[in-house]
Amino acid sequence: MKFALKCSPGQKIAKRQGRVAIIGAGPAGLGAAGYLICKGYDVDVYDRMPEPGGMTLFAIPNWRLPWKNVRAGVEELRELGVNFFTNVKVICDDEYRIEGDQFVKSKVHLEELIDRYDAVIIATGTWESRRLRIPGEDLKGSYLALDYLFRIYASQHGYLPKSEVYRTGLKSMVVGAGLTAVDAAIESQLEGAREVYLSYRRTINEAPAGKAEINRLIQRGVKLMELTLPVEASGKEAVEAVKLVKMRLGKPDASGRPAPEPIPGSEFVVSVDTLISAIGEIPTPPMRKECCGVTLRQNGTIDTDAQGRTRRLGVFAAGDVTNGPTLIGKALAHGMRIAQSVEAFLEAGGKRGGSWRS
Repeated sequence: MKFALKCSPGQKIAKRQGRVAIIGAGPAGLGAAGYLICKGYDVDVYDRMPEPGGMTLFAIPNWRLPWKNVRAGVEELRELGVNFFTNVKVICDDEYRIEGDQFVKSKVHLEELIDRYDAVIIATGTWESRRLRIPGEDLKGSYLALDYLFRIYASQHGYLPKSEVYRTGLKSMVVGAGLTAVDAAIESQLEGAREVYLSYRRTINEAPAGKAEINRLIQRGVKLMELTLPVEASGKEAVEAVKLVKMRLGKPDASGRPAPEPIPGSEFVVSVDTLISAIGEIPTPPMRKECCGVTLRQNGTIDTDAQGRTRRLGVFAAGDVTNGPTLIGKALAHGMRIAQSVEAFLEAGGKRGGSWRS
């Protein structure tokens, strides 16, 4: 997977003045790093994981995106001069914990990076799954999809012992119909589940993963439960069953898709011992509220203008942490586009101007 798309083979890169820190070594951060190193800037990338790659290594299966291709792209960046600082978490005043923090060996405050570098790009992605917010969600055997997948892949990379991978029972239910839900359903099978259900509140026609992906699941034996919504998980100490309600489609909502509505009195129960929430991801910036002059929108994404500029001079944001969850290619492209904004900022004098230029 190539990240240094602006470098020509054999090109001698002319050095330019400017040091840039990139927080996050996922697609957006690596895309930005590739652009800026090819333009001659010094680039340092900080990431809390044990190796660069972000979700391409720790949340997406090898059979969907070959890990060797990601590692080859990262190695090319290293050869071009990008410095990677792994196992480092960039924090702000209200630090919070997410899956993967067990690999953190040191922490650095965002303000320190702002002081040390001519520009900073925050590209920390969306590393937290949305919760179902139903009774029983905290029972043993109930997992968030990203946490579930992360532990499987971290173990396959050799960073976690197999004993730290979440246990999958014989009957698994995955909630959602995006690519993360698809991957979680397949991994459930590979981890030993004999029956796997996919509960989705709309129909296959509205599935974010697309009909082809869902049909492949069905061919693998996954049982699609269209127009259903979990309302409660039950069990003594661990998940033993999930109560669902049947849905019907109403008028289109803000997404343009038909809005699902519960059908009164249609509840039913399915016996399962594993419940995985894959209903979307939320942004994971270094802060949960305004910090270092960087503000957040109501949905938790970093507030920027069209050029990726935050309210703090010299600080930019790229990828899912400002746009919300999207596909890898779009995140990479956005990282490159914001890197162009950084280039324009540095060429115009950077922080010396004292304020953003329109």
